[in-house]
Amino acid sequence: MIQNLLPGIEHLQNIHPLVVHFPLAFLCGSALFYLLALLTSKDVMATTACSLLIVGTLGAAAAVGTGIYAEPSVILAPSVRGRLLEKHEDLMILTLCVSAVLAIWAIIARPFPKKSRALFMLLLFALLGVMSVGADYGARMVYDYNAGGHACRQPIEFVK
Repeated sequence: MIQNLLPGIEHLQNIHPLVVHFPLAFLCGSALFYLLALLTSKDVMATTACSLLIVGTLGAAAAVGTGIYAEPSVILAPSVRGRLLEKHEDLMILTLCVSAVLAIWAIIARPFPKKSRALFMLLLFALLGVMSVGADYGARMVYDYNAGGHACRQPIEFVK
């Protein structure tokens, strides 16, 4: 049934690629809405930002979990595994940890910490930097070193 809805799914080695993009979007959205809350002083912006931070953190947990589960099945040369996969894993685990700390902080100080707000924003934007570098390592594994596997020969002609 899922193959009828998502025909490309049969080519996936694991579900990690299906979940990795959600935390990237939600955590970036959270930073944008916290910045808007800071500039406009509107509670609705802060509430939206807090919600996106929580959902992004949950998505990051799913992405890290599926990545750790998928790691043994990813076919990579040992040099690529050492230079890209391990760094990707470390940076994305750090992303999850920092986003969890920020989410807990935001929940306790609902929805936007008043004390140490500058530190909160600094950590949030540092999180985006760490996440971006970690995501780049993941993209390099997929696009430069075929970590996603070759389901078909190249070039691929459009069929459906």
